Amino acid sequence: MNIFALDTSTEYCSLALWLDGEILSRSVLAGQKHSELVLPMLNEMLSEGGITLSHLDGFAFGAGPGSFTGLRIACGVIQGLAFALDKPVVDISTLEALAQQNGSAKVITALDARMGEIYFAAYTQKPNNQWIPILSPMLCRPELAPQLIGKDWVGCGSGFDRYPDLLRDVYHDQLNEILTGCYPHAREIAQLSIARFEQGSVLLPEQAVPTYIRNKVALKESER
Repeated sequence: MNIFALDTSTEYCSLALWLDGEILSRSVLAGQKHSELVLPMLNEMLSEGGITLSHLDGFAFGAGPGSFTGLRIACGVIQGLAFALDKPVVDISTLEALAQQNGSAKVITALDARMGEIYFAAYTQKPNNQWIPILSPMLCRPELAPQLIGKDWVGCGSGFDRYPDLLRDVYHDQLNEILTGCYPHAREIAQLSIARFEQGSVLLPEQAVPTYIRNKVALKESER
């Protein structure tokens, strides 16, 4: 199975090719140039992998939460490619992708949502490597992050980078470790998508939509 995965939910632009179990991946700090970088990066990776677009069996993308503009870019690119090739799509939570990359079985994920808030979720991993959401993705203030049961949690994501003290105050000794510098990556999105493709839990291109969670991008003057 050959899968192309894309994430543009943060300031990074990451791409991955799953080629029958092997992964090629790229990530660059894109700022606001994701849309300019995606297709040239994809063409380079296809050349490196020795395949063309016609060899792809499906597409996966980081559906969110994350940057509104970034989520629309990833969804639009994947929809366009999937429409053109008549291939299925899998949408993967950016917070689950964060959990996948850190190597712990109990993970608190948090992305900086700006305006003093975070996108938050908590996951545990089953022996079959499936992630189970203990707390589904939500928007909250870091100091009001929901309580969790038990210890040995690992925290990761830009929310922990931005608000480490506030989140430590919430979870105290429940946190074993905070991993810094973590962001959603297409590599983990590709990995997570494989089970969905194998199960047939896929979307038609027109069914692929971003997961926004927040319904506005800025505070009104009266809210500041």
